[in-house]
Amino acid sequence: MVSNFPALPGFYRTLFLYIEPVSTVSPAILAWFFPGASWFHHELIPTVAAVSSTLDARTTMAIWQLGNCYFLLGLISSLVFRAIRDALPNNPEAQERILGASFTALALADATHIAVSFVGLPDELKYSYGNWNTMTHGNITFVIFLLSVRLAWFAGVGRTTYYYGKRAKVD
Repeated sequence: MVSNFPALPGFYRTLFLYIEPVSTVSPAILAWFFPGASWFHHELIPTVAAVSSTLDARTTMAIWQLGNCYFLLGLISSLVFRAIRDALPNNPEAQERILGASFTALALADATHIAVSFVGLPDELKYSYGNWNTMTHGNITFVIFLLSVRLAWFAGVGRTTYYYGKRAKVD
């Protein structure tokens, strides 16, 4: 059932209800099952050097827990945003306030994720974008894109605003 979701129209709906959940659930599956924690670990920082195919138990657990964080982000985008749409179909102001709270948290997480992913790269890779692998581009380039779209949503680009950017009502 498609409900009225004016606070998340068109491109925003496609990105945040479909593309982002897939892009965050996929790394969880990659880390947990195939190719697995070792592959995921070694993809975090691009290298041409041969790497060990085994990880110690602590590192494996940390990668699986990171996968769980990705999974949680995908569930929030997918399930919570749909619940907002379905529970408040005729209340775009409430939709926007709840989405805005979620987008604020996600934008802060985006900014810190970009920063720690970039700072964690070896100096010789930081500005060698062509040497970045898919994982690095996902962690930095794609997250910059997501953050930019969240900021555009707050600015009202390409949508009608119902709460953000409106003057508070004075009784």
